[in-house]
Amino acid sequence: MKYKTLLISGLFLIVFSSHAKTTKNISSGADSAHLELQKVSDTVYAIVGPLTQRSAKNLGNNATFGFVITKQGVVLIDSGGGFKAAKKIHNLIKTVTKKKIKIVINTGGQDHRWFGNDYFKMRGASIIASKVAVADQKKRANFQYTRLANLIGDKNIAGTKNVFADILFDKKYKFSLGGIEFEIMHSGHAHTPGDSYVWMPKEKIVFSGDIIYMERMLSVGSMSNAKSWISAYSELIKLKPKIIIPGHGHAAGIAKANKDTFEYLNFIYNGMKKLHQSGLTEEKVSTLDQSKYKYLKAYDQLKGRNALKVFMELEFDSMQ
Repeated sequence: MKYKTLLISGLFLIVFSSHAKTTKNISSGADSAHLELQKVSDTVYAIVGPLTQRSAKNLGNNATFGFVITKQGVVLIDSGGGFKAAKKIHNLIKTVTKKKIKIVINTGGQDHRWFGNDYFKMRGASIIASKVAVADQKKRANFQYTRLANLIGDKNIAGTKNVFADILFDKKYKFSLGGIEFEIMHSGHAHTPGDSYVWMPKEKIVFSGDIIYMERMLSVGSMSNAKSWISAYSELIKLKPKIIIPGHGHAAGIAKANKDTFEYLNFIYNGMKKLHQSGLTEEKVSTLDQSKYKYLKAYDQLKGRNALKVFMELEFDSMQ
């Protein structure tokens, strides 16, 4: 029995490894906005954007998106960084299937998770998001639009309009399309207040949104909560997914997610907590040695900011 289990596990790893390598670079130029197609299964795909900052070249699509092909249409996870960015995502999907996009799920409140809603809404899609994510979107819409215009250029954000979800939920929302079941869950504040993940229970595949980063250092930004993020991650991993399609980076397994996200989150939070309790001042946050995570993209740009944000979070909590 043990041998049989090991054999089945080994076969799964071989199959997933093959899927992970089944990628298709549509173009390295502006036509694809630097998006890469990663086939995860016969019906599930990741759309992997660059691990760099938003730019005119990537149109704000510097994240990982995904889609599922069902008998009745396509479910898209996250709509892209604007009207033109959404069109790039759609063009890439059309290289795989001509079926209509029926449902769009926004996994959070950050621009590239929802700025493309208008494009897909105009084409008949219904949009789903957590109530907290939509509140965050509405609160930061003008700020995010201005910031994105500065990064990608006015001409590249042209046509983008604020369109919010038709279907809102508190903690959990279930639906099925074409015989495939989906569960969307909001387990708490992570990278942004309304971060959610999309679980496919039969397939054991999860779209994590920004709860999980792979290959790139996660960003503890102004809207993040590191302590709650650890809890949200823990709830997601209880599902024991076979494949995780992250908010940034390529699809992979739990081991990669643990290394690149969970271990780093615990390291930065607990490390800063220890230093904070020892009387560390804001000016000395850089004394935490993060070099263990230098292998992650954007390490130099984010390590200092992450440490400062966690310090400020701990400082705020200590005053409560």
